[in-house]
Amino acid sequence: MNKPVLAAQPQVESWDPVWSQVRREAEEVSKAEPALGGFLYASVLSHARFEDAVLHRLTRRLQHAVLDPGLIHKTFHEILDEDPTLGEEFRADALAWVQRDPACDRLIEPLIYFKGYHALQIHRIGHRLWNAGRKDFALYLQSLVSRFLQVDIHPAARIGRSIMIDHATGIVIGETAVVGDNCSLLHAVTLGGSGNEHGDRHPKIGRGVMIGAGAKILGNIKVGDCARIAAGSVVLKDIPPRRTVAGVPARDIGENTCAEPALAMDQYVSGDDVHRDEGY
Repeated sequence: MNKPVLAAQPQVESWDPVWSQVRREAEEVSKAEPALGGFLYASVLSHARFEDAVLHRLTRRLQHAVLDPGLIHKTFHEILDEDPTLGEEFRADALAWVQRDPACDRLIEPLIYFKGYHALQIHRIGHRLWNAGRKDFALYLQSLVSRFLQVDIHPAARIGRSIMIDHATGIVIGETAVVGDNCSLLHAVTLGGSGNEHGDRHPKIGRGVMIGAGAKILGNIKVGDCARIAAGSVVLKDIPPRRTVAGVPARDIGENTCAEPALAMDQYVSGDDVHRDEGY
């Protein structure tokens, strides 16, 4: 008896809205700026996935390294193959820029232009190398990012998803620092130690924290969820959740003016608040 012939099942392709949007934007830029056509083809349109475009761009940012760029690119792909969730972090961070940065209207911008985005994604790769025992390769990547992008993040530092590091020049994040999901940092922020002690010695930043430009957070201290740190502040003590601190040394000046300062990018602090004679 002949077996019944089963109808071929249609193949369902997955749809990636982030990648579709990036490709659409790249095509629009290529039409508007033909001189950038080759660059955009190599960086975006020649790739099959968002992850591939990101890894290509990261490798290009490090192309002046002594190490062969082909080996760097191969290593990046090995890490992605071992942990595909890396691609989810790539997307979450890109979306954070579009949602929070008023100067960023398109997903293609962090992918192609923003060194804060590039430095953060290279750190994510370096962190996985560090955890896999490949510490020297991870430290080498850190040194390259510090040299070429002016961002110095130790590969052991733990950084959550949906992070925006705006402008990024002068960022320093130490070895035992932790940054929770949905945080926003501006340029020249330091998450550093307070001496030459060993062990756990760097800040622990909660979720949804807004850290203004030039702020220095020093020592193994805790910053609570949705706290806000004003630009130029020096933080030496724990900060409770949903509080705003400002000054040198930083002092508590009250509750936040909005529920999620890192998402709203609300950085305004009045001079009267900063000089009010209250400690925390």
